[in-house]
Amino acid sequence: MQLPEARVTVETIGEEREPLVIIDNFTGQPERLRDLGYRSQYYPAGVDYPGRRAPADPSYLDIRRDLMMQVMTRVFGLSRSIQCEVAAFSIVSLAPHDLNARQSIPHHDHSDPGRVALMHYLDAPESGGTAFYRHRRTGFERITPEREAAYAAALEEDDREFGPVEPGYPAGDSERFEQIGAVEAQVDRVALYRGRCLHSGIIPNPDALSDDPRKGRLTVNMFLYGT
Repeated sequence: MQLPEARVTVETIGEEREPLVIIDNFTGQPERLRDLGYRSQYYPAGVDYPGRRAPADPSYLDIRRDLMMQVMTRVFGLSRSIQCEVAAFSIVSLAPHDLNARQSIPHHDHSDPGRVALMHYLDAPESGGTAFYRHRRTGFERITPEREAAYAAALEEDDREFGPVEPGYPAGDSERFEQIGAVEAQVDRVALYRGRCLHSGIIPNPDALSDDPRKGRLTVNMFLYGT
């Protein structure tokens, strides 16, 4: 099968100008990936992810190996010894009122600059993309190891001033966070960004969430790392 031409866009997020790479037409075969996702066995993802996950085989990235190597080295400054730490089909499925406080605000995956999150969207825009945020009290858009303690203290100060976080998916601006960018979901679109960026999934219609991968918000999520 001949690959379609990939469309690559490189942007920056917010004032701290973290790189954001968007690649359209990544595989040319999203139906195959969706079918694999439909047939996978899912498990609860734990206290951080608001839904269910199933293992995914990251080897399909090899069809764009040269492009991925260029992105990881030129954009993110990582070496050619890139490895995949996690690869999973993911379904956001929890009802808003079931979210815990951590799931109800933007989050960061890692503070390590050598870890890059990969989000592969398999559904149309109405499934929801990914939004990026700035924490108002600190001005942080990314959480580095040097900022972790100050950020944790600032979140506690937020709770003292505003009260406990109300359950619900983050959406746009709030008293605690300001939205500074977004990626729209498109079938077979890949987005790459450092996991230290504050971000959250966009959930335009929480009533439509489902544990069924044929009905729910199905994506592939990976974490790539290097030096």
